[in-house]
Amino acid sequence: MNCIIFDIGGTKTRVALSVDGETLLAQEKYDTPHKPQKGVELLITTANQMLEQASVKVEKVVGGIRGRLNEDHQYLEKDDILTAWEGFPLVESFEKAFNVPVILENDTALAGLGEAVFGAGKGFDYVVYHTVSTGVGGVKIEQGKIDQASTGFEPGHQILDIDKTILGDDINPTLENLVSGRAVEERMGTKPYEIDQSDVLWDTLAQYLGQGLRNSILYWSPEVIVLGGSMILGDPKILLDDIRKYTVEALDGFTEAPYITAAKYGDEAGLYGAIAKANEPEE
Repeated sequence: MNCIIFDIGGTKTRVALSVDGETLLAQEKYDTPHKPQKGVELLITTANQMLEQASVKVEKVVGGIRGRLNEDHQYLEKDDILTAWEGFPLVESFEKAFNVPVILENDTALAGLGEAVFGAGKGFDYVVYHTVSTGVGGVKIEQGKIDQASTGFEPGHQILDIDKTILGDDINPTLENLVSGRAVEERMGTKPYEIDQSDVLWDTLAQYLGQGLRNSILYWSPEVIVLGGSMILGDPKILLDDIRKYTVEALDGFTEAPYITAAKYGDEAGLYGAIAKANEPEE
């Protein structure tokens, strides 16, 4: 199937073309425009150039965007970064431009799907994917499909520091506000990638994340947890061995920790997830 796939992030947008349902034939990356109209126009132009160069006609458009979607996945309903995109009719715009079926999903959900079907979670029936980058997101993938939910998944907003001893009274004590890149920058006054790997901060972040993964394990009972995002895959980073150690400690023998591993596709995971979504039979 000739499919245009995209991933609209808070800083970068990726657009790609797949013609075999498995790989990326072409891909472009650019800064996400502040205004949604400009973003949509640029995505359409980029996609049409790919289709022309490959001499194929598009059959389906599938993509993701960060934030919470409306109930029928037609547009972005809420996000703390792409605020100007809220309410903009994304699916309608792409349907008018391409005259083919359009599917819109949360970007983290698609990244998790990509890792479950093609990447580090391949071969497992029950996969939990977490991204730790500017923010913290996550999704449960069950037998190769995004698990059903009424409003989506927001594990980054779980409360960990309930008595507010770590972040103080003025900051909501969520997992995201403890371990995300943006939160670290706000606390430390410097970019995470400028903090040496030997700094005790990275060990502390692994402890916080271990507590969050404990909840994911108890709530979702996965066979494997796949971790992506710049705070996991970058340099420096939160080390996997430390994450595993602190997750086991947090579980305290109540249940065994599943396999915890790093994402295979990194920033391209959402694109592979879009391919997987495009391959799903229509209901």
